[in-house]
Amino acid sequence: MLLTVLGCSGSVPGPNAASSGYLLEADGFLLGVELGSGTLAALQAVRDPFALDALLFSHLHADHCADFPSLTVYRRYHPRPTRDPRANRLPVHAPRAAPQRFAGAYATDAEELAVTDLSDVFDFRPLAVGTFHIGPFEVTATTAAHPCDAYSFRIDHGGRSLVYTGDTGMSAAVVALAEGADVVLAEASWAHGGGPIPDLHLSGREAGELAAAAGAGRLLVTHIPPWTDRATVLAEAAAAFPGEVVAVEQGAAYAL
Repeated sequence: MLLTVLGCSGSVPGPNAASSGYLLEADGFLLGVELGSGTLAALQAVRDPFALDALLFSHLHADHCADFPSLTVYRRYHPRPTRDPRANRLPVHAPRAAPQRFAGAYATDAEELAVTDLSDVFDFRPLAVGTFHIGPFEVTATTAAHPCDAYSFRIDHGGRSLVYTGDTGMSAAVVALAEGADVVLAEASWAHGGGPIPDLHLSGREAGELAAAAGAGRLLVTHIPPWTDRATVLAEAAAAFPGEVVAVEQGAAYAL
């Protein structure tokens, strides 16, 4: 599997930094995970957006999905010949409210919203706790500790495993999901003790503790907001986890 980071700024985009968005590729299948602010521009710099085979969203906060309306415009109005098989509806695996949430973001007013239907462009598939397949990937979803309908994912392929925490506080469920994973892609939004709200985000220390408790092989840290000191978060994670710890970079690719 190859993981490419389209954006990794937490909660909001930062200076020249897109918010959450990733590409995961294996066997010629391209899965987009999140599509936050600025990620559609980043995607176009590295791949044709029509090359996407599916999208996966952990939850519907704007920093994880704000570029979805722009992708709708791209896929609906791009002058690509309709005979191209990639012009077919794109599968979107997302929380149940996604069709309404994305239609609301696309429409300009209540009158337009009443007639907005994105199903000509997308095939919405609601998430639930459990295991399912997206192309060659086996995906296991569990509920994340976050104040909305939110999920963490374990993605397995070819004997390798990636766990993406999404936005979550520490929980037994996400530790169990990450057990024995080769790579944990964990958000870390603040230094430990600095979180104003429980069950919202991980600290750097908690991201390291999660990976250590799960016996993971490698920890990739992401979703650091522009107001959080990156070096502090990374040092906390490295102190809590004995394996390799990397703060991901926008535009970088990681072989898993």
